[in-house]
Amino acid sequence: MSLTFNTKTFNADSFGVSAVVYNGPAHTVSLKDDLVLKRQAAKPTATFSGLGRTQAKLTRTLTLTGALTTTGEAIISCDVAVPIGAASADIDALINDFAALLALANFKTHVKSAQISF
Repeated sequence: MSLTFNTKTFNADSFGVSAVVYNGPAHTVSLKDDLVLKRQAAKPTATFSGLGRTQAKLTRTLTLTGALTTTGEAIISCDVAVPIGAASADIDALINDFAALLALANFKTHVKSAQISF
């Protein structure tokens, strides 16, 4: 099983009960290029149906310049919690809006310089 995005293929490497680890094309014994997909079942109560939770986490070893070490790990993690019973179209709209945020030049500025006001 594999996932391909941005012309890179990530191949499933290990399987847990609620998580799968995928290795990317730059993955080696000493370099990370990993994608982890996780899920957590909803925990309903007597008055609330609960939240379905998922996580996607991309970790990559980067070569560093002007730093105290020669390499370091960069991590992007996306945690999602959706109430049970949400309409599929509403979930699609939420994901599409977040994807558009990630594509903004302002988001890249936010990550590179920690700017939070635009």
